[in-house]
Amino acid sequence: MIAPADLAAIARQLGRPPRGAMAVAHRCPCGLPDVVQTAPRLPDGTPFPTLFYLTCPRACGAISGLEAGGVMREMTARLQADPSLRARYLAAHEDYLARRDGAAAAAGLEPLPPGTQSAGGMPDRVKCLHALAAHALAVPGANPLGAEALHRAGQWWHAGPCVRPEPADQGTDSGRKAD
Repeated sequence: MIAPADLAAIARQLGRPPRGAMAVAHRCPCGLPDVVQTAPRLPDGTPFPTLFYLTCPRACGAISGLEAGGVMREMTARLQADPSLRARYLAAHEDYLARRDGAAAAAGLEPLPPGTQSAGGMPDRVKCLHALAAHALAVPGANPLGAEALHRAGQWWHAGPCVRPEPADQGTDSGRKAD
């Protein structure tokens, strides 16, 4: 279960209420959540394959910059050329699927059908660095390309919290802290 203050912070980070939030999967060095674990099915039963969701807008911005710079194409090319990297990425995919099935069981939900995508393009390509980075934060050492993306993104938290840590109704704005 997620504490109400964490749900409020995640909502401010996303600019909307989170869907299917089960747990804070990782906290930023500033103390706020930066990855939320989501249920494999939304409350209405819709499949939601993204188990780990990056919520911090600063982290998302840093990762988006990498995507815009062509890092996904570069990583996909390396993945195709490097059998060791390909094997570690396949292991990340299998870890993700096992954790997602475990989350479904823990929540009393039907698991997603076999063959449902994992996240981020795993295991064959790099499609979304945000999902890979979230996996790497939530499960350190599990995702080599997510860890690389985080390293390349730099210290997004250095400027302090991305949103005010108190509930949004205590201020007059949307809760986002000006940069």
